[in-house]
Amino acid sequence: MENLSTISLAPAAASPLLDERELSKLHWRCRRGLLENDLFIEQFFARYEPMLTQRHAQGMRELMDLADNDLLDLLLRRCEPAGEQDTEEAREVLGMLRQSGGALAVHA
Repeated sequence: MENLSTISLAPAAASPLLDERELSKLHWRCRRGLLENDLFIEQFFARYEPMLTQRHAQGMRELMDLADNDLLDLLLRRCEPAGEQDTEEAREVLGMLRQSGGALAVHA
């Protein structure tokens, strides 16, 4: 299991924290059509919002380019990122999303 401090705090040194406006834009960008995805995303923001960086925002934007069902497959570990979503930033955020607690609410 990944260490929480490694996931959320290490990148902060290399990437600036998001300001309030950037967080607001990221929240808007993360609106989804599937409730299951929204559960993961809501828990992600509840847990990590104060420490989100530009790097995290980039990874989240890459994941949000996916169709809802493809995103859900990633969140439920049915597959791993590929193509444009197979970046270090997207993988890091995906790990954070998976740990965020949304999985407790989703029964696949």
